[in-house]
Amino acid sequence: MIAVVKREATESQVKNLIGWFEKQGIRVNESKGEYCTVLGLIGDTTAIDIDLLQGLDIIESVTRISDPFKKANRKFHPEDTVVDIGGVKIGGGNFAVMAGPCSVESEEQIIETAKAVKAAGATLLRGGAFKPRTSPYDFQGLHEEGIRLLIKAREATGLPIVSEIMSPEQLPVFEDIDCLQVGARNMQNFDLLKALGKTKKPVLLKRGLSATLKELLMSAEYIMSEGNPNIILCERGIRTYETYTRNTFDVSAIAALKELSHLPVVADPSHATGKVSLIKPMSMAAIVSGADALEIEVHNCPKKALSDAAQQLTPDQFTDVMDAIGKARSII
Repeated sequence: MIAVVKREATESQVKNLIGWFEKQGIRVNESKGEYCTVLGLIGDTTAIDIDLLQGLDIIESVTRISDPFKKANRKFHPEDTVVDIGGVKIGGGNFAVMAGPCSVESEEQIIETAKAVKAAGATLLRGGAFKPRTSPYDFQGLHEEGIRLLIKAREATGLPIVSEIMSPEQLPVFEDIDCLQVGARNMQNFDLLKALGKTKKPVLLKRGLSATLKELLMSAEYIMSEGNPNIILCERGIRTYETYTRNTFDVSAIAALKELSHLPVVADPSHATGKVSLIKPMSMAAIVSGADALEIEVHNCPKKALSDAAQQLTPDQFTDVMDAIGKARSII
């Protein structure tokens, strides 16, 4: 249930109303906007008399909702959430580009790539230190050494870091990482989600390979229910019957998530398509669809990449994509 409080209501009146709800066993999520305050009522609201609430002088409107995700719901929080990653803001009209290699492979590789993407206009550095791979024989990342190298790249460029975490036990290793990425395979790793909810670090939550939007938002709800509001949703393509592309890029999900939730939405055209040639047009499509950021894979020498070589741009190709992104953003 949602109760919208009139703009002229005093803080004391709102506080008293919240106290009354809590005495009924209802948890209240308060969202203060410019023109009104929205109270999201979480719990068994069947005993709450809507007519009684609507009769109060300070109540603008009351609505029952059936969506199971509450904290992530735009109805509970009409204004866009802005997530700050090391000084880089995403959401609420703030746009960012996360770029870097699929895997951290060496000091030279990550620092050279970091400098190149920053020069092209990227505002965040992405790179995998721990790599979940389909085959146990593929490169799994440099682990703690990879984290150390990412931090060196940040020192060299000033770019905040986005890197994937795979289990709650790894949290101490990621203490100096600016944004923790939850990969598609871990979207419903509920122990990990709850552990991330107990931190205040920004979390980039990727949609599962076959997950619905509701399932993605429920995963975000797991994190938010533990107290961490700093969630960024990511559309990275879903599995369909198509085999030409690595995944099927669900562009409509970007616009739909913006309707359903106040959380920022990122698009990952690299994993969505798996093809260098498609990253530029899909980046532009994502921007027109309302994406708050892009996550793009870039390698200083893709031919020598130890993972996902087919979808990693060269620095020159990334510069071209950034030019196209700038043009797309200028017309929306």
